[in-house]
Amino acid sequence: MKYLVMIYCDDSLLQALPDGEFDTMMHGCFVHADELRAQGQLHDSQQLEAPPTARTVRVRDGRISVLDGPFAETKEYLGGFNLIEAADMDEAVRIAAEFPWSRTGAIEIRPIRDIDAVRQRVGA
Repeated sequence: MKYLVMIYCDDSLLQALPDGEFDTMMHGCFVHADELRAQGQLHDSQQLEAPPTARTVRVRDGRISVLDGPFAETKEYLGGFNLIEAADMDEAVRIAAEFPWSRTGAIEIRPIRDIDAVRQRVGA
């Protein structure tokens, strides 16, 4: 089963890291991702630019509004994601816990819905 592993960052914790620790963590993250990819458990991995580069789009009553920045005011923000393959949620949690970012933010894990099954159910 596929799981989306969303990495949430807290800038105050990241900025409190000792000099060079961020790069050490990033290196460890890449090494872990390469191992998962070699095992066939990592399908994709991407980082996102900082929240100030985001735009939030809403359409209400046919009118489009675009706001600068992320949707929610929060100290943690989505910084990147990994699309992984795991046997179950327990394995997905184990894989996610090996990424260093759980120490400087949070990692949310969500199962990926079988979109082809939904497409078939709705006749699309």
